[in-house]
Amino acid sequence: MHYESGVGHIGGNLSCLDALLVLHHEYMGPSERFILSKGHSAGALYVTLWSRGLLSDAQLSQFHRDGTLLAGHPPASGLPGIPFATGSLGHGLSLAAGTALALKLGRRSGMVYCLTSDGEWQEGSTWEALIFAAHHRLQNLTVLVDHNNLQGFGRTADVASMSPLAEKLAGFDIALQSVDGHDPEAIRAALDAPGNSCRVIILETQKGHGVSFMQDRMEWHYLPLKEQDYRRALQEIEAQ
Repeated sequence: MHYESGVGHIGGNLSCLDALLVLHHEYMGPSERFILSKGHSAGALYVTLWSRGLLSDAQLSQFHRDGTLLAGHPPASGLPGIPFATGSLGHGLSLAAGTALALKLGRRSGMVYCLTSDGEWQEGSTWEALIFAAHHRLQNLTVLVDHNNLQGFGRTADVASMSPLAEKLAGFDIALQSVDGHDPEAIRAALDAPGNSCRVIILETQKGHGVSFMQDRMEWHYLPLKEQDYRRALQEIEAQ
């Protein structure tokens, strides 16, 4: 999909794809909401929705094309399972916290899940949203952090370090865990853990996971796939 449309951001899609598949296939029911704060990973979300039969092959073929609903960032309307438009600056946690509070006040069931990047935790609005969620004890909110240690201009530790992020988050009245973000069993265990407050799960991931020449490489935040890259990636994945 990314190769045929000639667009990048595939590295961050591959770092969160495992968690998106586990979450959507095993935890997302009619009452659940999912908000993709790290909007650059729209491709991973579209593929996940496709794997559940919510998008067609024909729709995927229109990814990033003129007039498509499958834009480079999630659209504001028109696609099932996408309640808000989000972008490179995220802000999805604020939307998720507000949604969770609305459900709580309305005495409605359902969990709100939000996937953020680790770079987003350099933004004040993300911390404000966490303060809000902890204050209101939003136990119907689960935040997943795609902690792949890379962002648009380099390593998060070099750009505006919040490392170790877990220690900063531990100061809040939340249920906090760190797990291998590419291990389905570990992801399930974290999602199943009981709690009576907002839950934050740090997914220790690898940008470009599963493709050797993309793994932990900042340039795959941006680069589109050339044909030789595409063929090599397919060979590696099929060999696994």
